[in-house]
Amino acid sequence: MDVFLHSFNVLSHGLLGYAIPFLFVLTIVVFFHELGHFLVARWAGVRVLTFSLGFGPELFGFNDRHGTRWKVSAIPLGGYVKFFGDESEASTPSADTLKAMTDDERKVSFHGQKVGPRAAIVAAGPIANFLLAIVIFAALFTFFGKPSQTARVDSVQENSAAAAAGFKPGDIVTAINGDAIESFTDMQRFVSTQAGVPLVFTVKRGDAVVSLTGTPQLREMKDAFGNTHRIGVLGITRSTNPGDTVTQPVNPATAVWLGVKETWFVVDRTVAYIGGIFAGRESADQVGGPIRIAQISGQVATIGLAALIHLAAVLSVSIGLLNLFPVPLLDGGHLLFYAIEAIRGKPLSERSQELGFRVGLALVLMLMLFATYNDILHLAAS
Repeated sequence: MDVFLHSFNVLSHGLLGYAIPFLFVLTIVVFFHELGHFLVARWAGVRVLTFSLGFGPELFGFNDRHGTRWKVSAIPLGGYVKFFGDESEASTPSADTLKAMTDDERKVSFHGQKVGPRAAIVAAGPIANFLLAIVIFAALFTFFGKPSQTARVDSVQENSAAAAAGFKPGDIVTAINGDAIESFTDMQRFVSTQAGVPLVFTVKRGDAVVSLTGTPQLREMKDAFGNTHRIGVLGITRSTNPGDTVTQPVNPATAVWLGVKETWFVVDRTVAYIGGIFAGRESADQVGGPIRIAQISGQVATIGLAALIHLAAVLSVSIGLLNLFPVPLLDGGHLLFYAIEAIRGKPLSERSQELGFRVGLALVLMLMLFATYNDILHLAAS
C-alpha cells in the first residue's frame, strides 16, 4: 500500500496527487465526527433522517431499516446528520414545526428532547474526533513502537540561544522546567512552543548534573517538503550516534496512554497558537484551509500509509477542537445555547437563535475565506 501511494503521487502530479489523500483523510475524520452525533441520537431515541458525507447534491446512497438516508454528496468538505424536526442541516429549530407535531413525533424529534440529551448528541461529534485520534495514535504505537532518541547535544550553533545558555556537545537534557524529557523529540516539542520564554534545563554533563537557563529564539524553519514554520529553537543538533536511537515496543495499555498524551499535545499546541494570535505572539498566516490540508495530505502520502493515518489523527483533533468553539452554527455554539437554556430554564427565543446562527455563519465564512486566502499566498510562494 505504501508503494502504491508513493507511485500514485509521483505519476499523477498536481491537484490529483493531492485530491485522493485529502479525500481519504477528510472522509475518515468527517465520518467519525458525524457517527458520534448519529450513535448518541439513536441511543436517545431521536429519529435520524439523513447521514451525509459532503454537502450539496447527492451522488449515491441508500436507506437503512430505520429510514435513515446514508449518502455521499457532491461537495466533499464536511458532512452532517439531519434529525427529525430540523429545519436545515445545521439543526436549526422551528417553533411552528414543533407546535404542529404530535406527542409521538415530538418524542423522536431532536428539539423535542430535554436539554441534557440534546447537549450529549451535539457534544458526541467532537468527542468522537478525540477518541478517533486516541485510537489511531494508540494503534500506531502498538504496531510500530515508540521511536526514541536520547536528548543528547551533538553540536551547538554559534550565537544561538543554546550557546548563550552554556550548552556543550555531549550534554543530555533530562528535564525542562522540572518536567521530565525522555527524548530529543520531547525537547523539540517543548522548545518549539516557547519562543522568547526563559526555560530552565536540567542537563547531565558527564557524571555531573547542571542547570542551564536558555530562551528559545523564534525562527522560520522549513520542513522536508519546503513548508515554512515559525518555531522556537535553541540552536543545537541531535546526536548521530546509532546507540542513542531506539524504537521501544509498547503494550496496548501503554499505547492508549501515549495516544491520550499525543492527543492532548495537539490540543495544547493548537490552543497555544490561537492564544498567541490574539496576544500578538503568533502570525495568523499559518492558518490553513482545505487547499493547505490537501497539499499536506499529498506530501505526507509520499511517506507512507502510516504517516497519512497519523495526519488523519492530527486533523481529527483539530476538527474536534474547532467544532467546540462557542460560535453559533458550530457544535460549540449549540452547546452555548443549551448552557444558557439550562441556566434560564427555557431556550432563547427563536429570533435570538436565528440571529446567532446568522452571525455564526458569517464568522465561519470569514474564517474560510481568510484560510483560503492564506492557502493561495502559500501556494504562490512555494
